[in-house]
Amino acid sequence: APKPSVLPSILEAVGGTPLVKLNKIPQSLGLKCNVYVKCEFLNPGGSVKDRIGVRMVLEAERKGLLKPGCTIIEPTSGNTGIGLAMAAAARGYRCLIVMPEKMSNEKVDTLKALGAEVIRTPTEAAFDSPEGLIAVSQRLQRAIPDSVILDQYRNAGNPLAHYDGTGAEIVEQLGGRVDMVVIGTGTGGTMTGIGRRIKESCPNCKVIAADPEGSILAEPEELNQTNVSFYEVEGVGYDFLPTVLDRTVVDQWYKFNDRVALPLARRLIRDEGLLCGGSSGGNLFVALEAAKDLKEGENCVVVLPDNIRNYLTKFVSDNWMEARNFKESENCHNQKWWNEKVNTLPLETLLTVRDDAPINDAIEIMKQNNRTHLPVVDGTGAINGVVHLPNLLSKLLNRLAKPSDQVRRTIFKQFVKIDHEENIGRASRILEKDSFVLVTRQELGDHNQTDPCLICSASEKTQPVVGKMALKMVKGNLERMFDKNLTDLVRGIRNNKDNEAKYIAQCIEEIKQELRQDNVNVKSNAVAKLTYLQMCGYDISWAGFNIIEVMSSNRFTCKRIGYLAASQCFHPDSELLMLTTNMIRKDLSSTNQYDAGVALSGLSCFISTDL
Repeated sequence: APKPSVLPSILEAVGGTPLVKLNKIPQSLGLKCNVYVKCEFLNPGGSVKDRIGVRMVLEAERKGLLKPGCTIIEPTSGNTGIGLAMAAAARGYRCLIVMPEKMSNEKVDTLKALGAEVIRTPTEAAFDSPEGLIAVSQRLQRAIPDSVILDQYRNAGNPLAHYDGTGAEIVEQLGGRVDMVVIGTGTGGTMTGIGRRIKESCPNCKVIAADPEGSILAEPEELNQTNVSFYEVEGVGYDFLPTVLDRTVVDQWYKFNDRVALPLARRLIRDEGLLCGGSSGGNLFVALEAAKDLKEGENCVVVLPDNIRNYLTKFVSDNWMEARNFKESENCHNQKWWNEKVNTLPLETLLTVRDDAPINDAIEIMKQNNRTHLPVVDGTGAINGVVHLPNLLSKLLNRLAKPSDQVRRTIFKQFVKIDHEENIGRASRILEKDSFVLVTRQELGDHNQTDPCLICSASEKTQPVVGKMALKMVKGNLERMFDKNLTDLVRGIRNNKDNEAKYIAQCIEEIKQELRQDNVNVKSNAVAKLTYLQMCGYDISWAGFNIIEVMSSNRFTCKRIGYLAASQCFHPDSELLMLTTNMIRKDLSSTNQYDAGVALSGLSCFISTDL
């Protein structure tokens, strides 16, 4: 039924997506049948998962599971989270989404814009791991009162949304003449619901399931045998069998990989004008293989699950595609060095850190050697990932890890690795977007990479040096700006050894008077003296909010003094340190280079005190 001209809420806009005929790609490959795409990316939240988000929320309300004041928690690769967050925004619920780190930042930003809170889990964590998204979601539910996990992996509303909606729409749009339907498998709800509905109306229709290499959903089991442990395409494939997945509906399984899916998704955008995501390319690749035997006049339908919004910094970017070797790097400016090999560069063998070493050790190695990255190796010397200082600091500042934890808890795996025989041109294209690239050399007959080196972008190479210089500048400013006051304080303490407690008490009273004044420079002066007293062993924790006030100043030097004072005075578990963390994070994300610079100075202060 057509939708009314005016809808009561955005939730009523979900579904009713168009079926569009492909006019170039199938013909270029000699296919005789009609190939149609179900444009699920045109749902208001941008994906097929809008359907189940709305269905699960409305069903939970009907059953009395969701009431005003409840919190929705969901483990997801992102699209279901967006559908649920949209429904939560429209219906007035708090929403908390747990998703793997691999998923795009665009998904995270979209979720946050919808008011959802996002928690990231390690991509490599297995479904039954304590750090995996399902276990984390369950812990959150136990900790948060009146919270509900709608659980797309087991919720009957998942396949039913597609049985009543997507599948019925396809049958109606083609007048019951559906000869083949190709569907990607994630939770399996889309495939199960659409497959069952179409089989009822079109018993001879072939249901084809598309599954990425590295996933274990396909049958027979031999199809799942692969060396692939990570794939870039999002929203499809799993390392366990979800309850809603009914594999008996599938007539045949096909596998695809990143190398075929992502370029084909780009071609769908360029040749057909369909602004779809990466898994759409995987589904179309499978369709083009499976539909070769269909005859002229027969109809093949391919589901395009989500839109381009989620991947603007990923496969839509030429740099990103070239960095991962999905697209040939082009020497657009005829650089003479472009085709030279990376091994002709003066590369030093890089320092590494063991995955069982404490995080403190990794930070110390980076500080001593002016590095922002360290390859992480296991007991055999095989590279497991990289410790990336910004990523590591983020985990520490957000209390996702402690300095005493093992390095393996903070391994950063979203980086590019190239062989030393690659040309410099490709490395340069990678460094236009990424801060570093790992260069490896593989020994003959050995599957473990050896002699790792890092090539860093210019800005990244200078970051550690800048950090140390910034720390010296902070201390230097203390000495230069407040030289007389500090000298008087130091001399006074030295000259009043016999009556030091009384002298310090007098100094603190004077400092308190300065803190009450409106002049921020005078307050900074007072904070500088307090910092010195803290370094001498005196407790000045009572001045925490005065330090925050100085730190909040829009004066560059005062901010730096505030950060140095906070690093010396604030206890690791204090709320004031959390306030400082938020201020640093805000300054780091600022487009103002001075704000970002002072935040880097602040981080240097905290690194120096092992906070």
